[in-house]
Amino acid sequence: MFPASRYSIQAQRCIRALKTVQAERAPPQLYTWRRNCSSAVTPRITSHYTICPRDKDPRWEGVEMERFADEADVVIVGGGPAGLSAAIRLKQLANEQEKELRVCLVEKASQIGAHTLSGACLEPSALNELFPDWKERGAPLNTPVTEDVFSLLTEKYRIPVPMLPGLPMNNHGNYIVRLGHFVRWLGEQAEELGVEIYPGYAAAEVLFHEDGSVKGIATNDVGIAKDGSPKDVFERGMELHAKVTLFGEGCHGHLAKQLYRQFNLRENCEPQTYAIGLKEVWLIDEKKWRPGRVEHSVGWPLNRNTYGGSFLYHLNEGEPLVALGFVVGLDYTNPYLSPFREFQRWKHHPFVSKTLEGGNRIAYGARALNEGGYQCLPKVTFPGGMLIGCSPGFMNVPKIKGTHTAMKSGMLAAEAIFPKVTAEDLASETAGLHVPEYEDNLKKSWIWKELYAVRNIRPSFHNYFGLYGGMVYTGVFYWILRGKEPWTLKHAGLDSDQLKPAKECTPIEYPKPDGKLSFDLLSSVALSGTNHEGDQPPHLTLKDDSVPVANNLAIYDGPEQRFCPAGVYEYVPLETGEGMRLQINAQNCVHCKTCDIKDPSQNINWVVPEGSGGPAYNGM
Repeated sequence: MFPASRYSIQAQRCIRALKTVQAERAPPQLYTWRRNCSSAVTPRITSHYTICPRDKDPRWEGVEMERFADEADVVIVGGGPAGLSAAIRLKQLANEQEKELRVCLVEKASQIGAHTLSGACLEPSALNELFPDWKERGAPLNTPVTEDVFSLLTEKYRIPVPMLPGLPMNNHGNYIVRLGHFVRWLGEQAEELGVEIYPGYAAAEVLFHEDGSVKGIATNDVGIAKDGSPKDVFERGMELHAKVTLFGEGCHGHLAKQLYRQFNLRENCEPQTYAIGLKEVWLIDEKKWRPGRVEHSVGWPLNRNTYGGSFLYHLNEGEPLVALGFVVGLDYTNPYLSPFREFQRWKHHPFVSKTLEGGNRIAYGARALNEGGYQCLPKVTFPGGMLIGCSPGFMNVPKIKGTHTAMKSGMLAAEAIFPKVTAEDLASETAGLHVPEYEDNLKKSWIWKELYAVRNIRPSFHNYFGLYGGMVYTGVFYWILRGKEPWTLKHAGLDSDQLKPAKECTPIEYPKPDGKLSFDLLSSVALSGTNHEGDQPPHLTLKDDSVPVANNLAIYDGPEQRFCPAGVYEYVPLETGEGMRLQINAQNCVHCKTCDIKDPSQNINWVVPEGSGGPAYNGM
């Protein structure tokens, strides 16, 4: 879809070399080296070089480690709405002013949109600004919202909640979209403008100048065996240097985590809080199909103190499709809660099941999402780089929308960067350009105004009455005052700190899936199309291999078995029959990042696998 015709000759050679490496598969090598951080009693789990340094591993002696480097004006990490909007806006400005500007975008998915998952109900405000003629350009916004339904569910009944004008959940003027298709369309627009897009190459490392400013990124190495040793086809990743690097990795990006620490970007904000969103696409009975209908609910099956809710959208794409999903706030306290099984249980509610009965499920996926809002926004500029989109967390939680704010943040970043990177008398105190104007422009934009107005809605649920108290707060203070109350509520803190010990909680008995409305986990993961090269180090790394059994299993009864929506983690008996060990099924991973967020020990560190690995979503 994105030919390399506009790439530099050196970049074309590098891409051909990397593709050759990815295509070749060497047989597994015998494991003979034991890292010094594994004990004799703890089975070795982690073999990734970020935990087990290669300079201390004799198997890497004599291996060529030099990387090829290429240079652009701007490098963008992530081919989502924010990254592509930034790239498009940069090239629009360059073309308008007839200036040369090289913009390179790297995306870890095999193709643009393959790792994109959202509800999604799109507010077109940013799109209208980016492409006023988007209809003529064929943007895949095929389903304008025609009905807007909100419900409070009990176990057997539905209580309708009026959708008053001005409430953030009101979807008048919005469109139901398959966000993966929309992102793919954005990619096509970007390429037409001259953006160089490199799908299938994961940004694995942030590069720095000697003065500490960001220099660019390096893509991940390929040809490493599961035990951490080099294969015969090992090849170093390539370096992409730039005057400015934009990080638009999406929610909880692994490079953004490094940047938060490196530049202390979260010094003046609260810790980010998250949710996990699980989604399915169904083909239903045409008699039940109501294109343009939007349904949201709160309440059952969650208790009043667990934040969450559901969506069910009727698409208008030539066949009777519905997109449905369930969101659970990751600040929940009961380690026995399984977001996946809550989702499956919710589909049996009479108000939901009547739509799905007789239909067929055709897709499944999951993704973490930012819920902290205004209180949790970090500093977004630093020497040599910027954070855009869901990476810093511009999602409007009460609206359940972040695409429009992500796109706008990318556009604002582009507009702040352009005059700096194209200036003939470029002057900078650091080797990597620092563009604080981006953050200034954000604070003057409608993004800031929008997030400030709804800042208290999500944390208002932290009260004795939980859901009901939050709904009352929203109805009184937001609908009447529109966010102008003279106080700002706080969130509960890190989601990883919220779990109670298992002995203090009641196990949750979930019904068995019936194979018609509800399904088991592994058959669901199969519908995500996720796939990873098996003979590579697991990208779900552990800082200490002994912690899962000693802490997570002993205290919390192994919650990673339940909060992971893809069956990556399971505790199995040791071969000796005495005790348990954690088994990581990395090939199942759908890149949702939930484990990195919710792990009570904060021992899991998600890093990128070999490029192109992960889910293969089609319009999720």
